[in-house]
Amino acid sequence: MRFGMQFFPDIREDVKSPVQYYEEVMHLVGLCDEYGYSHVRTVEHYFHHWGGYSSNPIVFLTAASQHTKKARLITGAVLPAFNSPLKLASDLGMLDAFSDGRLDVGFARAFLPQEFRHFEVDIDESVERFEEGISQVQLLMEQENVTSEGRFHSFKDVTTLPRPTQQPRPNFYIAAVGTPASFERAGKMGHWLMAIPGVGSDPIALLDTYRAAWAKAGHAGKPKIMMAVFMLCHEDHDEAMRIAKPRVEGHFAAIADAMMEYRDGSPSDAYKNYDKMREKISAQTLESQIEAGAAYIGTPSEIIEQLHAFDAACGGCDELSLQVNPFGMDVEVAEASVRLFGEKVMPHFKE
Repeated sequence: MRFGMQFFPDIREDVKSPVQYYEEVMHLVGLCDEYGYSHVRTVEHYFHHWGGYSSNPIVFLTAASQHTKKARLITGAVLPAFNSPLKLASDLGMLDAFSDGRLDVGFARAFLPQEFRHFEVDIDESVERFEEGISQVQLLMEQENVTSEGRFHSFKDVTTLPRPTQQPRPNFYIAAVGTPASFERAGKMGHWLMAIPGVGSDPIALLDTYRAAWAKAGHAGKPKIMMAVFMLCHEDHDEAMRIAKPRVEGHFAAIADAMMEYRDGSPSDAYKNYDKMREKISAQTLESQIEAGAAYIGTPSEIIEQLHAFDAACGGCDELSLQVNPFGMDVEVAEASVRLFGEKVMPHFKE
């Protein structure tokens, strides 16, 4: 199992300005090469403090690529629903070059109604836009002089530049959260999986669905699985719990607020049961996240034991994407945790 850093901004501007947040994050990214963190990952969200400091993960990761020369840069994830495939393929090609071929591209469907509304995109079209966008970006990155007639985007005899540094293209991930269909879709498409334990349906139970769909579609090789979790490593268990509790629970309060339009039901059949998911998210505590294998809080020895159990439950987890600074955590606390985890925990999971 390998470990990277995930940055999911979730604080208001009156708590930390964008300038302060980005300075702190890049300082933490600078620790990757010292300890062997495998990747840096961030999201794409808009119009809300939950995720809004990362409206463009490609810009964020381009900056990060200059602070680590070894860690991979992972979009976790870009949203085809709100992006032209021509521009997305071109921008991803730039990031692949800036990072000297260290890019992995994660795609997600998007789910916040206000994002669809403000971009004037029909939320009922989300699945079709998602699948068409991925296939067109893949085509543009793998080939030149490309022609594609899509429902939402069409182009003829076009070559995006710069061409990918990795050939034929960077690896793709598909984000899946709450439904068997999303896990099955990722396996059928033959792309790697990024998931989140502890929200929606249990993704650990759905990993077999993903693996079976991969095998049934006849894809070569072994599928790769990444899980996003919280992490705070401290020499004192009680102090770790004291620090982490308001920050993990604050993160979930921010999600519930961002999902406010699901409070009285789903605005689209494409997002059935997302009102129930919001209820579950609203009820999350640090303790429930630990129980679900979605938060690793405590001493190095405690975390090592928890990680071995999680890996076994997953039938093997390739990457954990660690949220290391949730909900305005002081950068000094986050740095101490990142260093201790790198020194005491990561060596137990060396390949």
